[in-house]
Amino acid sequence: MVDVGIIGAGVIGCAVAEELGRRGASVVVLDAREVGGGATQASAGILAPYIEGHERGALFEQGLQSLALYDDFITRVESSSNRSIEYRRCGTLELADSAERARTLCAGAEARQDGAAAEWVPGPAVHELEPCVSAEVLGARLCATHGYVVVPELVAALAASAQSFGVTFHTHAPVEDVQPENGGFCMRTTAEEIRVGKVVVCAGSWTSWLDIADELQGRVRPVRGQLLRLRWQSEPLRHILWSSACYVVPWVDRTVLVGATAEEVGFDERATVAGVKDLLGAVCEILPSAWSADFVEVRVGLRPASRDGLPIVRASERITGLFFATGHFRNGILLAPLTAVMLADQIS
Repeated sequence: MVDVGIIGAGVIGCAVAEELGRRGASVVVLDAREVGGGATQASAGILAPYIEGHERGALFEQGLQSLALYDDFITRVESSSNRSIEYRRCGTLELADSAERARTLCAGAEARQDGAAAEWVPGPAVHELEPCVSAEVLGARLCATHGYVVVPELVAALAASAQSFGVTFHTHAPVEDVQPENGGFCMRTTAEEIRVGKVVVCAGSWTSWLDIADELQGRVRPVRGQLLRLRWQSEPLRHILWSSACYVVPWVDRTVLVGATAEEVGFDERATVAGVKDLLGAVCEILPSAWSADFVEVRVGLRPASRDGLPIVRASERITGLFFATGHFRNGILLAPLTAVMLADQIS
């Protein structure tokens, strides 16, 4: 019998599997798609707790804790996977594209008393930092500790690291049923039955389909996010940019990610003309030279949003040996290291 079966090979499932494997557990991961083929492949990889958690609270604190783990997390995974991961703490600039937003961001920067390096940057100084930014931008809030990670490289490295510790991955293997059996569980796919001691559901928006404890029904829903990738032709961007309508993530290869829509459309994973048009319009408002960029691709993912906006990382309240790691919405990449440690501690 395998110690732990994980349903879902997105960034959360891979991070949990890697952490458990590193601790010596035998682990099998099953997914209906490729590794990282669900919502993860449409993630921009932004690591920005001071933006995602403007209001103090549990999500903000979790984001800070997980960001503090990231340097060692990347170093460790690169070493054990023998792969490189593009990871930069280049900072974020939250752009004030209206007088009201300028007042809000400026007040927020002044209120920070915790050494977070959040500071207000007036308009002329913003244009010195980022010459391509529109002259209409009135200023920006700079947080130098923020950054990004290239998600495909992170997920590939996590999977390789996990495999180096004996974790096995079964892709294109949709789990049809999970049932308690003889003190463990039987996981059934279309092709096989796998018996495991414990089960972790990391199925994102599809969590309710595999909730055998019937305790998360209606608590996790899909939110469609469309993400563009452009090949930048102007002066290289130095920071992650964040306006009221979009964000922009500059990669080392001179492509940029532009995201993201947030659409309540159920399990519809289509890329749409409206979504692409809105994002292109938004990025060209803050970066007029974006009109000269090459269009590379659009990606779509269904992000798992919980009812209260907080991730669900815990043991089942009804079935011993069943665990959940879901509901991370657009913070799955940021919270992956912390989620892996939290869940591995509970399972161990």
